Amino acid sequence: MSRGLSPLGVPSGVESTAVLDGLFGQSPIGLAVYDTELRLVRVNPALERMRGVPAEEVLGRHARDLLPGPQSDEVERRLRTVLETGEPVQTVEHSGRESAGSPEGERVWSVSSFRLAAPSGRVLGVASAVVDITDRHRAQRRLALLSEAGERIGSTLDVTVTAGELTEVMVPELADFMAVDLLEGVARGEEPPSGPVPGAAVLRRAAIRSVLAHAPEATHPVDALITYHPDTPQARSMVTGAPRLIPVLAEDADWLARRPEQAAKILGAGVHSVMTLPLRARDVTLGLAHLYRWQRPEPFHADDLALAAELVARAALCLDNARRYTREHQDVLTLQTGLLESGVPEPSALEAAHRYLPARAHAGVAGDWFDVIPLSGARVGLVVGDVSGRGLVAVTRAARLRTAVRTLAWSDLPPEELLTRLDELMRRTQEFQQAAGDPAEAVATCLYAVYDPVSGGCSAASAGHLPPVVVRPGGAAELLRMPVGPTLGFGGLPFEAADVDLPEGSLVALFTDGLVHSRGGDVDSSLSRLCEALVQPHAQLDALARTSADAALPSAAREDDAVLLLARTRLLAEDRVATWDLPSDPAVVAKARALTERRLTSWHLGEIAFTTELIVSELVTNAIRYGNPPIRLRLIHDRSLICEVSDTAATSPHLRHAATTDEGGRGLFMVAQLADSWGTRYTSTGKTIWTAQAGKPVSGR
Repeated sequence: MSRGLSPLGVPSGVESTAVLDGLFGQSPIGLAVYDTELRLVRVNPALERMRGVPAEEVLGRHARDLLPGPQSDEVERRLRTVLETGEPVQTVEHSGRESAGSPEGERVWSVSSFRLAAPSGRVLGVASAVVDITDRHRAQRRLALLSEAGERIGSTLDVTVTAGELTEVMVPELADFMAVDLLEGVARGEEPPSGPVPGAAVLRRAAIRSVLAHAPEATHPVDALITYHPDTPQARSMVTGAPRLIPVLAEDADWLARRPEQAAKILGAGVHSVMTLPLRARDVTLGLAHLYRWQRPEPFHADDLALAAELVARAALCLDNARRYTREHQDVLTLQTGLLESGVPEPSALEAAHRYLPARAHAGVAGDWFDVIPLSGARVGLVVGDVSGRGLVAVTRAARLRTAVRTLAWSDLPPEELLTRLDELMRRTQEFQQAAGDPAEAVATCLYAVYDPVSGGCSAASAGHLPPVVVRPGGAAELLRMPVGPTLGFGGLPFEAADVDLPEGSLVALFTDGLVHSRGGDVDSSLSRLCEALVQPHAQLDALARTSADAALPSAAREDDAVLLLARTRLLAEDRVATWDLPSDPAVVAKARALTERRLTSWHLGEIAFTTELIVSELVTNAIRYGNPPIRLRLIHDRSLICEVSDTAATSPHLRHAATTDEGGRGLFMVAQLADSWGTRYTSTGKTIWTAQAGKPVSGR
């Protein structure tokens, strides 16, 4: 083959011209040739179809005139760089703004530009090959938006946050304005009605988002209650359960004619295209999503509706998950609050107030708890605790632990021994759980304190819990210095108690760590703020509980449940307590009865004197017969009459039914019948048998 001939055997110049003409005329790729002044000198039919402009209207024009808007200068700059450097470039160009669901008329092209030069090296111009990649670009943008939606929607189990995340994904990528309306009660976790939704259903606006700082005047604000007229697209979508596309709003004559006032507001705001989509999950309707265009001129198209429907379907599942979690959270919170609020007594030994602060919904209800427990001898037990875990499991554990503490406290165990028994209970619970195949460890912290209004003494022990804050009258607040034992459930180490005398009017604050601890926060700073807030000697306890809890850790920073229990101490007046030391002599029983009668008469309790004398007689007789001296009789006039007989023996009395032929054994049985309650309290020096009477006297004497 000669150098001057083509493979077809015709002159190379003729062959080249024919090939070039065929290339330009038949190529599906758009081709354009610019001269050295970057004027368009040739364009093929494929590019004419892509651009939608005939060649006669563009030939001879500069490159900057071919694309309107801000892209024109950039296109010419790139072509000039190619012309000057000879380095080819590949770029992406748009006929208008970039959009996730590009409607018809808005195209995207891939443009490859390269320099043309003669064999001699003389620069002839620049050529560009243009490929329409609109469909591929749409698919990529669709996948990108779906991927973004998967990452952003449902990041929390909060209904309103999830609704807001849906609008953030949709605007401005797909719409200029979007609103999410939920059936009333859905945001609170209530079950939506099954079956078709009535057209006049009440909805509450959960979220809105606009491309501008302000929304159209026709829209409702967040949290507004809305009822759509049955003729509106919103109501129709709710009733039918199907999405609705209105490409050109002004042409929706039926609805506009029936709702002229509302239509005027919407059209007056510039809205020209609308989509409405029901939020459905698990065969129930949760609400409605509606999207509007009023800034960009392109109407919504079928591709936009398909994309929006997929995004809304994903969001509806997340919303329903959040709704179900909210309902469960509310149920657990109601259970927790009911357990904490029910049956809190008001003892005469102190004034108490509490504050329970649940964490944010997405964090779940924790096992924080407290209790105020009336004890024998007018004493009172104060306890706060925190159980590991979240949700119903934690609340159940806390309830069991609270019941166990009450039971042990009513046995009059000192704080350190009570925690020892409680620790053993927790360890056995762990063993039962592991045997049942539950690997979760039941670990808890607890602080238990006992206050005696007769002596003003307070004894407290801690199992891995923060010590209480004590504020004495006229003094500063300070953490009680006390040993802190291991958390409940570990076992192996003893617990120790700290004893402190509290003047009347002292303030004791027990709290869980959620009150002072937050992620990244400073516990010492929170404790300092709490101590400072508690120094208000004349403040009402309820108000003080609120202000001090907020001062310790603002609600926005609180990530865990918190309990604050405040107690302001009182002392029983000296004339309300009578104490006598008695010899271990049976003859002293009559004296004890006489002393009791005189004291009750001075307390104006003569109507129960006979009953009390019988109780004193039996208790003193038992102490003389079975106990060890010294023997002490104490009467306390509180809300009930408390009778106590103490001795130094550690033997425990037992209630039993005496046989008909038995000469004794009926003393404690009679005491149990005469008193409202009775029990035994062990001390380091012996024991005390006590009774409490608040009821009616026994008739006859």
